[in-house]
Amino acid sequence: MNEIIFFGLNKNPILIKNEPNKITKPIQFKFENENENENEKQIKQISSGDFSTIFLFENGKAIEYLQSSNQNPSKIQIKENIQKVNVDDQNEAILTIEGNVFAKGKDINSENTKEFINISSLIEDKNDRIIRDIASGEHSIYLLTSNQNAYGIGSNEYGQLGFDSKTLDKTEKPILMMKNVSKMFSGNTSNSVFLLNSNQELFVCGYNYFKQLGLGKKRKEKEIIKLTKIQNIPKGKIIDIQCGNIHSIMLIENQNQNQNPKRKLYSCGYYAYNGLGKNKDTYEFTEIHYLFENDNILEISVGYNHTLILTSNSKLIVFGNNSYGQLGTGDTNYQSIPIQIELPKLRFNEDISNYHISCGFNKSFLYYSPSFSNLEEDLIKLFERKEFCDISFKTENGEIIKAHKLILKYRLNQNQNEIEKLQEIISNKSIKESNQIFEMIYSNRKINPKLYSEIKEIINLNEKIEETMKRIYLNENEKDFIIERKEKQYKFPKLILIMRSELYRGMFLSVTEDKSNKVTDYSELSNKSFQIFEYWIYSNQIKNGIEITKEIIDEIKIGIDYFQLNQTNPNLFDLLIKKFNNQNQKRKKEKNKENCLIF
Repeated sequence: MNEIIFFGLNKNPILIKNEPNKITKPIQFKFENENENENEKQIKQISSGDFSTIFLFENGKAIEYLQSSNQNPSKIQIKENIQKVNVDDQNEAILTIEGNVFAKGKDINSENTKEFINISSLIEDKNDRIIRDIASGEHSIYLLTSNQNAYGIGSNEYGQLGFDSKTLDKTEKPILMMKNVSKMFSGNTSNSVFLLNSNQELFVCGYNYFKQLGLGKKRKEKEIIKLTKIQNIPKGKIIDIQCGNIHSIMLIENQNQNQNPKRKLYSCGYYAYNGLGKNKDTYEFTEIHYLFENDNILEISVGYNHTLILTSNSKLIVFGNNSYGQLGTGDTNYQSIPIQIELPKLRFNEDISNYHISCGFNKSFLYYSPSFSNLEEDLIKLFERKEFCDISFKTENGEIIKAHKLILKYRLNQNQNEIEKLQEIISNKSIKESNQIFEMIYSNRKINPKLYSEIKEIINLNEKIEETMKRIYLNENEKDFIIERKEKQYKFPKLILIMRSELYRGMFLSVTEDKSNKVTDYSELSNKSFQIFEYWIYSNQIKNGIEITKEIIDEIKIGIDYFQLNQTNPNLFDLLIKKFNNQNQKRKKEKNKENCLIF
C-alpha cells in the first residue's frame, strides 16, 4: 500500500541503498523489510532533517533512518500513539494522540541528546499541557496548546522564541510566546516564525537578515510583532506558510471566489540559491507568477533552498536550488523559474489529492496518504461548535457533553441500546477521553486505539462517513427542512445544511421571528445543477448519470459562492472539471470508433 517517490541527497547513502549520493530523477522508495508489520501500514507523514528521516504510519507507529550512520532503520520508542512528527537540524519532536510532546536533541536536552523527554510536561501552567499542534524551526520547537497558547523551546539565537537573544540565548523549558494563536508556521531549516491569531492577523519574529519575515527591512526581530506590510495580497484565508533558510512562501485562498485561481503563492526573502520563483530579492510578500496559474494548488513544501508545489491537475512544480537533485529534474541545475517535472506513473494517479509532498534539507518526497474528507472535518466542527445539539451525556466528574441524535443514530448501530451503552462508557471517562470518543464516532478516526476498542462494538466500524451520509440522504423521514425552487421542492435535514453551508448555518443561527421550516432559493441555478449540489452535500461525489456541460460548470462556480460551501477535499469544482474531461475523452473515443467503422 505504501507508495513513496524520492529524489535529492541520499546521504552516505542510507535512505536508498545501492543508489548514488545524488538522486536527480524521482525513483521509488522501498523500506528495508517490507514484510514487517510496521511497514505494511499506510504512510501518514514523512519528516526529514539533515541527519535523520522519520516515517510515521497510520497505526501511530514510526521508524527512523539515521542518515549519519549505516545503521538499519529503528522504531521510535514512544509508548503512546504518535499523531505527528517533526525533524529539524539537530532535534526531533513527537506529538502523541494524548496531546503530549516528546523531543530529543542538543537544543532540547543538552545532557542527553539521544533520549526523548516529555517537554509538554515542563509547561508551568498545568492546565495548559494538552498540545494540539507542533512546528519545528532549525534549532527550536514550537507547541500550540488546546487553549490556543504558543510556547517555544530550544535556541533563541535569532530571537525566534520572541525574546531578545541578549537576555535569553536558549531554554530547555517551554516559554510562553503568544496567546490566542490558531496556527504556527516555521520550517526545519528556518529560524523564522509566523503566528496566526483567530482574526487571521499574522505576527512574526526571528531571523530576518534576508528579509524572509516580509517586514521590508533587514534585521532580526527580537520580539513578536504584527506583520502589517503584506502588500498586493487580496484579502483571504492563509492556508499555509513554509519557511526555508533565507526565504518564505505563503499560500493564500482568495476571499473573492470568482477569481481564478482561488489559491495563490506569495514569497519574500533572498532570491539567490533558493525558491522564490523570481530573479530578485523580495522585501515584502509578493505574488509568484508561474506557468500553471489555472491549477488549484493543493500543497506546498519548502526545503533548505528549494520549493515544491502540488496541484490538482496532478502536476508537481519545482524551483530553487538543485545541487543534490532535490528538484527531480534529472540534473543539478538551479531553477529560478517554476517548472513541471515528470513523475513515475503513480499507482493511485486518479486522485492526486491523496498524495502529499515533503521537503528535507536537500531532499524531496512525494507519498500516497489518503486524506480525511471534508465531510469528516465538517462533522468534527459540528460537534465542537455544539450547534443544534439535542442529546446530553454525563462524564465521571459530572461534566455534560452535548451531541446530535441524528449523527449518533446513523454512526451507531441504530439501536437505542447502543445509546445507553455509550452513556455507560462515558460515565466512566474523563472529559478529555469523552471528547475523544465522540470525535471518533463523528469522524471514524482511530485517534485513541484504547478507547476505540471500547466503542467498536456499538459503532459502525467499517463504514465510511460518506456511506453514513448516503443513508441519511436516502431516508426522507430525516429531512425536516424544505428549499423551494422554481419548479421543485428539495428536502434536507437542517443539521446537514448547517454542517455544509455557511449560508444556511448563518440563517438558522440568526434570531428572527420566522420559525418556518421552509425557504425559497433565489439562486440562478438550474434544477440539474442544484441536484449536483444536493448529492455532493451528502456524499462528496458527483451523482452518476448527469451529463456535465460548460454551462453547468459555470453555474456551479456561482453556486459554490452563493451557498458558501465548505470546500477542502475533494473540491466540487475540481470534481466537475475531471468528470467533464473524462466525458469529453469518452466522446472522442466513440467518435473515432464510428469513423473507423465508416471507412
